[in-house]
Amino acid sequence: MAMDALRLVVSIAVCQIASLIGAKYTIQSIIWYAGLAKPAFNPANDAFYPVWTLLYTLMGISLFLIWRQPDQKDKRFALGFFFAQLVLNIMWSWVFFELQAPFVAFIEIILLEAAVLATAFYFYRLSKWAGILMIPYFFRVGYEAVLNYFIWIMNP
Repeated sequence: MAMDALRLVVSIAVCQIASLIGAKYTIQSIIWYAGLAKPAFNPANDAFYPVWTLLYTLMGISLFLIWRQPDQKDKRFALGFFFAQLVLNIMWSWVFFELQAPFVAFIEIILLEAAVLATAFYFYRLSKWAGILMIPYFFRVGYEAVLNYFIWIMNP
């Protein structure tokens, strides 16, 4: 029981740390981002923090549910996808905000979306709830991809 509690805390912390790394790039380029033309469906700046905090927490719980599964080849494969998508998530923030490259970020976020889908699929095979908990993140990344696309098009 104590080991599960520790695994849960570590799993959520890993995801929240990834969030903080990505936020570092966002904060450094907030003036650049504020000056971009954005579509009408761009969310209010206040919405980003609570939404992403919740999504990273759900990802952490999902990671925990897989971590506690017995060791097997499928588990290592699923965890590989999870950590790949986490790295791609951080990279998107770096490419979009730090490099200020919406086109490259759009290509990168498509790869991220594919990695999130693969993660959800393989997680679901090991733990139904682990896969289900990745679905809101999948849809949010899809929304961000559409937003990224429009920002790229609107800011030649």
